[in-house]
Amino acid sequence: MYMHTNKREQSYLAREHMVDDDVKGRSSSTSRRGYHPEKTHQYDWPPPPMSTSTAAPGLEVDEAFWRRRWWWPRLHRCSSNATRRRALLAIFAGATVIVVLFAGWSSPDGMLHSLLLQGFEDKTPFNLTSDHLLDGLLTAEFGYRSCRSRYEFAGYHKKSSHKPSPYLLAKLRKQEALQKRCGPGTAAYKKALRRLESNAAVVEDDDECRYLVNISFRGLGNRMLAVASAFLYAVLTERVLLLNGGKDDVADLFCEPFPGATWLLPRPGWFSPFRKLDDYDGDSKESLGNMLQRGAAGVSADGNMSWLSPPHPPSYVYLHLAGEYGFHDKLFYCGEHQRLLRGVPWLLMRADGYMVPGLFLTPPFVGELEAMFPEKDAAFYHLGRYLFHPSNAVWRSVTSYYSANLAGAGRLVGIQIRVFQENQPQQQILDQLLSCVRNEKLLPETTTNNGSGTSSSHGVLVASLSPWYYERLKDEYNGRLAGGVHQPSHEGRQRWRDEAHDVKALSEMYLLSMCDVLVTSGFSTFGYVAQGLGGLQPWVMSRPSPFEEWTEGQAAPEPPCQRALSVEPCFHSPSYYNCTVRRDVDLDKVTPYIRRCVDVSWGIKLVNQSSDHQW
Repeated sequence: MYMHTNKREQSYLAREHMVDDDVKGRSSSTSRRGYHPEKTHQYDWPPPPMSTSTAAPGLEVDEAFWRRRWWWPRLHRCSSNATRRRALLAIFAGATVIVVLFAGWSSPDGMLHSLLLQGFEDKTPFNLTSDHLLDGLLTAEFGYRSCRSRYEFAGYHKKSSHKPSPYLLAKLRKQEALQKRCGPGTAAYKKALRRLESNAAVVEDDDECRYLVNISFRGLGNRMLAVASAFLYAVLTERVLLLNGGKDDVADLFCEPFPGATWLLPRPGWFSPFRKLDDYDGDSKESLGNMLQRGAAGVSADGNMSWLSPPHPPSYVYLHLAGEYGFHDKLFYCGEHQRLLRGVPWLLMRADGYMVPGLFLTPPFVGELEAMFPEKDAAFYHLGRYLFHPSNAVWRSVTSYYSANLAGAGRLVGIQIRVFQENQPQQQILDQLLSCVRNEKLLPETTTNNGSGTSSSHGVLVASLSPWYYERLKDEYNGRLAGGVHQPSHEGRQRWRDEAHDVKALSEMYLLSMCDVLVTSGFSTFGYVAQGLGGLQPWVMSRPSPFEEWTEGQAAPEPPCQRALSVEPCFHSPSYYNCTVRRDVDLDKVTPYIRRCVDVSWGIKLVNQSSDHQW
């Protein structure tokens, strides 16, 4: 495969094989999870060099990622247009020199040639299998080099018996076609944008393109859950999904999920209502709740919900679905209000969590959702694997850390610790964690040497903002676990919209999803994402509400942990209002596949309906 390589290529390929040989020799159990280091280079392209170290002390991101992030912002911060023009001319001149050198390169197999071709000859592997494509969730329309995680994901996760339904696959292909036909850069999008900016509200016919703009905020876990929810709503309502990427790092964290289309909202024009998307909140006059309160919509003479003032749909409506949203905002989950929104060309949705269980309680969507997800508790499992593919730089950090530290563990236990009350004693949290691990027998109490001197093949992955828990766990299990105790990073505190922080957070979510067993912290969206991507039913450590202060002498929760009812994330802020009977109801008694969350007493989640359906 690697013929005519020059000395530099031979050097780093040799280092690659050294790392692979080291990984192969650690444990044969890795093949149980589908991970095959010997097949890492089955695709015909030279991978970038890896460290020769057999153990990575921490999570590292490809230097090229940061170099790319370094020069472009500085170009934009140049003091004048003339300075920027000179900078761009220098860049283009350098590119011209490279092209000239490339044209005269003596060997078509030289290093420069191979580097340049990575951008122009991104061919899809010829031997893609059903596993690579996640049983049809993904298409083979993307090149391998452009997004390695898309086709390598399955190799790092346990093989699953939970297959996407044919109906879900058909809906995904239909949505991809819609994104390609109506997305940014198309004539249809330009037409819709002109109508929006001119405040032309009426949709002319059913072939007109409609749009859903997602305004996500808070931490990365919240944002990913909100995007998955918005995507499912877009599929149900036949709208193009666009993400507000203005202040977001989504373009550097994730690959594009739709072939031949982008999910990023282009930079808005001067007269666009998208110029200040982050300013929309519950008080915005364009919100559905406020429009209902002031009589812009209501029951018309024919007894149906319709727009009254003016008597036609507005050009856009803002949906405030975040946190403690009000009663009128929650009417979003009523069937009659969904029919009202059908004629609105543009919807702006601000959410900070997982809303899918609420959609399962919205009458117009129930039949579609039940057909798409016969296994109700596999909704995010399929949606997350379809949507979220880490960029090459992020995926590189994930797989490098896994290969160097985790691949040899026979049974990998992931522990995710999120502390909401800063004054809660660390020792109390540690004692709760150790009680959970011991009670559920997740890790061995003693070595299993039987006189041979060998220890258990278990390994532990710790994800926490603090290094304190990792250090104590390492002391507790030192010498007893052949797989060791590992912590990829410890950031100290959560930083919203900090790209370096988000890269590490995303990497750790995926590393946790590669574990065999998970212990997570209640209320944590970080843990929800990891368990959903991995199809793991975690042990959840009970936590006081994030909205309550820890009081001195407060007892630790009992029991220390409970098994989550499913792998699904919890919907923290559902509407209990039943639009049909016009009163609040017990949501966990409406349908057999919705129950209360073990970690959030007022939250709901999707569960399985059959004792034969096991994860």
